[in-house]
Amino acid sequence: MQFLKILFWSLMAFVAAVFTFGNWTNVTIQLFGGLVAEVNLPLLLLATFLLGFLPTLIYQHWIRFRLRQRLTAAERAMESALAAARGPDTSSPVIAPASDPLAPPTASGTL
Repeated sequence: MQFLKILFWSLMAFVAAVFTFGNWTNVTIQLFGGLVAEVNLPLLLLATFLLGFLPTLIYQHWIRFRLRQRLTAAERAMESALAAARGPDTSSPVIAPASDPLAPPTASGTL
């Protein structure tokens, strides 16, 4: 599987390089105030791609972070609810405090 990933990204890099060399032309952009900028076409396409991709990527990471936090909180609440429903932990034996060996025996009321 790792080989296929490397092959895919290598192919994408090759296609991007061929596109870049084939379209290495200057594009004039009219800016505000009568300014004119000349930018290479591949650089302009990369900038517009990143302008659309980065906010989407940041939003997606933020949503995943919030969902992970909500899942962790829900798991904690579920564990505490299950622990409260089970009652006290009866898996370990309760050891009664030892009686004082020097104290006189008490009458238990049975004969």
